[in-house]
Parts: sequence; C-alpha cells; structure tokens
Amino acid sequence: MSYDGPDPDGFDDYYNNLPANSGGTSRLNWRPMLIAFAALVPTALAAWLIWQVVSGPAESEPPKVLPAPGQSSTSSAGSPSDAKESSASPSASKSSASPSPSKSAPKKSSKPAGGGSGPLAGKVVVIDPGHNPGNFRHPADINRSVNVGNGSKECDTTGTSTNAGYTEAQFTLDVARRMKVILEQQGATVQLTQNGDRAWGPCVDERARIGNNAKADAVVSVHADGSAAGNRGFHVILPASVHAGAADTRPIVASSRDLGERVAGKFLQVTGQPPSNYIGGGTGLDTRSDLGGLNLSKVPKVFVECGNMRDSQDAGRLTSGSWRQKAAQGLSEGIVSFLRG
Repeated sequence: MSYDGPDPDGFDDYYNNLPANSGGTSRLNWRPMLIAFAALVPTALAAWLIWQVVSGPAESEPPKVLPAPGQSSTSSAGSPSDAKESSASPSASKSSASPSPSKSAPKKSSKPAGGGSGPLAGKVVVIDPGHNPGNFRHPADINRSVNVGNGSKECDTTGTSTNAGYTEAQFTLDVARRMKVILEQQGATVQLTQNGDRAWGPCVDERARIGNNAKADAVVSVHADGSAAGNRGFHVILPASVHAGAADTRPIVASSRDLGERVAGKFLQVTGQPPSNYIGGGTGLDTRSDLGGLNLSKVPKVFVECGNMRDSQDAGRLTSGSWRQKAAQGLSEGIVSFLRG
C-alpha cells in the first residue's frame, strides 16, 4: 500500500507568502535553517548508535539479599570474581578463625605410607592375611604342592568358615587391614602379603618370601580355626626348630617366641578372648614344624588363630566388626611391645 504525503512545494508556497516579520520566522531564512537541521539529524543519530554499541545496554545491579543472622552478607548470586574465589579458597561463610589453606594444609611426604614419625619409625611389619577369598575358584592352583623344607604342603587352602558362611579369608583380610592402619599410625612401614588384589594365593612359600624380602622386623599371619563346637579360644603358633632343605628356623626361634608371647598377652588383655581350651594346654601357645609360612621364614614370625569359627560363642565375636577392631588392636599392641623391646 502506497502513502501520499504533503507536497514539498507546498512548504515553499506557505513560507514565501509569510510577511517580512511574522512572529520571528523570516521567509528569507527558513530554508537554510531547515537544511542545517536536516544535516544535524543523521549526525546525532549516528552518535547515539555508536554510544549504544560501545556502552551496551544499561544493566541494573542484581538485588542484594540481606543475610539471615549468622550468615555471610555475600549475594546469593555472587559475582564472577566471587565464584572464582569460592572454588580456590574456603567459603567466606566459614569462621574467620580458621587458618588459610596455604598455612594449614600438610605437605605431601615423599616417604612410603606409614614410614613417618612415631615410636615404630624405621620398623617394617608384614601382615599375612591367611588364605584368600578367591581361593575356592582356583582349586588347581592352590592344591599344587610346594616344598617347605622338611616336606611338601599345598600351595594354599580355602580356609574355614562359620556355620552361617562367613569365611576365614574375609575375617583375616579385614583384621589385617585394620592392623595396617593402627601400625602405620605408630610410624611403621606395613606391607600385606595380599590385600584382596590377587585372584588367589599367594602360596605359603611366597608368603614367607614376602616377609624375608621386606627384611621385616616382625611378621604376623592372621587366621581363625575350624575345630569342633565347644572348642574355643585363641592360640599363637610358634615355629619349631627346623633345619632341612630351604628351611632353617634356628636363628628366629627365640625371637619368634618372644613375639608370640607378647602378642598372646596383649590379645588376651584387649579382646577378652580366652586362651584355647583345646590346644596349648591353656597357655595360648603352640609350636609346629609343618607350616611352610613359618619353616621358610628368616625373620621373626608367628601365626595367630584368633578363635574357632565353628563354635557359636567364638563365631559371634569373629563376625562382629567391633570385636575385629579389638582383635586388630590386640595383635598390633603385641607387635609394638615386641618391636620396642
């Protein structure tokens, strides 16, 4: 649709017919004024557009939220600089009494885990969790024979379990991990012969080599027995004097007995578990020459049967997490006592 506007010539006729002095607008000067005005309009418009581009649209400041009593006065939205600071430093809402991260964060140590300061600094402890939760899936591997110096034994066994199915391998691994934490807090360097990171094993001869290669100051092998119901209590197995083939326990018999006696005493004191009523004649100590893990050891080592998984009273303790923590504490205190003399 077209639009017919006023004829421009009409303006000329109108202003040419004005008197010489008709209210201040002269017929002689209207055209230059109009031309000047027309020239200024695009200039002003261009200047306004440039200002808009440079300055951008005006934005109002986001509304500030007044904090509730005890809260920070920081805006709930926050500015970009606030967001960056919050990701790199503690929140402003934390107590001003807290030290800055740069001052309070502990420096990373280059020492191995547990090899720091403490009464056991410089000591090496190897914990041997008996059996392996995956052993039952590898019968051919664990049933093969290995030489233990004075004879042959199976590489490893599946271990026993409670009547409800809680396995010895689960128990030993849990207690060993708890011991590791306790002993590392004392400054010891602690190594486990397996930490659930193997499909099966290791074999008994390899378990002994791990302690030997680590030049351990003490090795404790954690177990639980599978005797008849009514037989209950713990006992510590000590190495007999064996000198045959690759086995020679003579240098470690005395030190292993010292370790075993200290472990037995602390275990009884911390856990309240009585010495075995079916092995050791009430002493909680038993000496054997048929265990490859002891025969092949060249460092002080003992086995600990923490209780009888087939006895309901003992099983109730062995399946309790709080009691397993006591077991780990008692075993660890025995090791600490031995290492500190």
